[in-house]
Amino acid sequence: MRRFAAFLFLLAVAGFAPAADGKGTTVELAGMKSTTPADWKEEAPSNSMRLTQFKLPKADGDAADAELAIFFFKGGGAGALDANLKRQTAKFEPAAGKDKVEEAIDKDFKVGTLKATYQDVKGTFLFKAAPFDPNSKVTKKEGFRQIYVIFETKDGQYYMTLIGGDKTVEKNKKAFDEFLKNFK
Repeated sequence: MRRFAAFLFLLAVAGFAPAADGKGTTVELAGMKSTTPADWKEEAPSNSMRLTQFKLPKADGDAADAELAIFFFKGGGAGALDANLKRQTAKFEPAAGKDKVEEAIDKDFKVGTLKATYQDVKGTFLFKAAPFDPNSKVTKKEGFRQIYVIFETKDGQYYMTLIGGDKTVEKNKKAFDEFLKNFK
């Protein structure tokens, strides 16, 4: 019980807390707040690079829930925008019958009042359980999609990665976009 109380305290200090109305989790980024939809389930971050992460409910026809991970790199240090976008696209290969990975980029997107870049990638995801280990085995996950959002503040860079089956990401896309635009 003490561990759970300590975990909730750390989430509150970090700017993540269940909304009082039970309709989602309030997330604070760059001094702005937005609330997730109620069906997004917050989880303990799977590694120390993540500020927080959520499971988003799967759609009919997809095997698993999608995941939203939020990262922050103080003072930058995570590389230039174009290099980050290329790195995300490189995690995919073309879907069966396609000659290239499907990708759309919007460099005029807004997270609250801040200018952001929004990348939407579809194809076969080249999943690695240990992404930075060159010897980690790759598992190909067909029919996957990733929405990657990056924005910079005076304090550092924020990154959001929403990844899952194409149908699941599509099911949650409108709510995700609203979550981003509602930061105030």
